[in-house]
Amino acid sequence: MAHILAIAGSPSHPSRTYSILEYTTKILSQQGLTTEIISVRDLPAEDLVYGRYNSAALEQPKALLEQASGIIIATPIYKAAYTGLLKSFLDLLPQKALTNKIILPIATGGTIAHLLSIEYALKPVLGELGARHILSTVYAVDKQIQIQPDGSINLDPEIDQRLQEVVKDFVQAVNNSQTFNKELALAN
Repeated sequence: MAHILAIAGSPSHPSRTYSILEYTTKILSQQGLTTEIISVRDLPAEDLVYGRYNSAALEQPKALLEQASGIIIATPIYKAAYTGLLKSFLDLLPQKALTNKIILPIATGGTIAHLLSIEYALKPVLGELGARHILSTVYAVDKQIQIQPDGSINLDPEIDQRLQEVVKDFVQAVNNSQTFNKELALAN
């Protein structure tokens, strides 16, 4: 069974970014995929800031990453780039940590003007980590995500539709990848 790791790169909680990530994992769970969310903000700040590659606190996130067939990376966009918190975490991952992983980037921002930030800021770093299967990004402007009093979210219909379509593609890509990897293992 495919396991999905969702990485929340927002420095605040609750946040629109975390809410849309959580919503996405619920969609995946309804389709039979197991998901787990890690929030980078919960990792020790000292380990992230000082670049402690061998930190015991990073062992579990690295293990979850290794076991995952698909990775969802969610980040708010500040000053036309993903968060420094997320960058600190990505810098501590092994050189090819995202090899053979299906990647779904999700971003939120205050304005549509930062839409391309994922293309020129995040995707090159993901590529350096071995990601070759990066799906279309879902970018939502803050006003398209309404957090309800009970903590749930209400998405603008257009964003909800785009997210549903990309999640469908993500599930298909993860399932195809798993089938291919099983066939490859049997052939060897």
